[in-house]
Amino acid sequence: MRTPSQDQGVIQALLDRLNGQRLPRLLALKEKVDAGEALADEDLDFLHQVFDEAGRVKPIIDRHPQYQDLVARVVRLYADITAQALENEKKDQIGHAP
Repeated sequence: MRTPSQDQGVIQALLDRLNGQRLPRLLALKEKVDAGEALADEDLDFLHQVFDEAGRVKPIIDRHPQYQDLVARVVRLYADITAQALENEKKDQIGHAP
């Protein structure tokens, strides 16, 4: 079992990935769905990766409560994106109904 001090390298790598890759892409997806666009397959694949990773890092976050607010904000962003994407899909289906 890892101790909190042993987690620091993993946490730093996760923060680097969040700042350099995940967050910019999540924000771009948020803009996309807010503009009424549908998500492409690669966007959905990315969101699945983010969700899967969140499940894997939960034990680390549980040991480091100082990061829980940050994680909650990312999860909220994820939820906002997926909810808006679903609304966009519903509107698109209604617009193409026979």
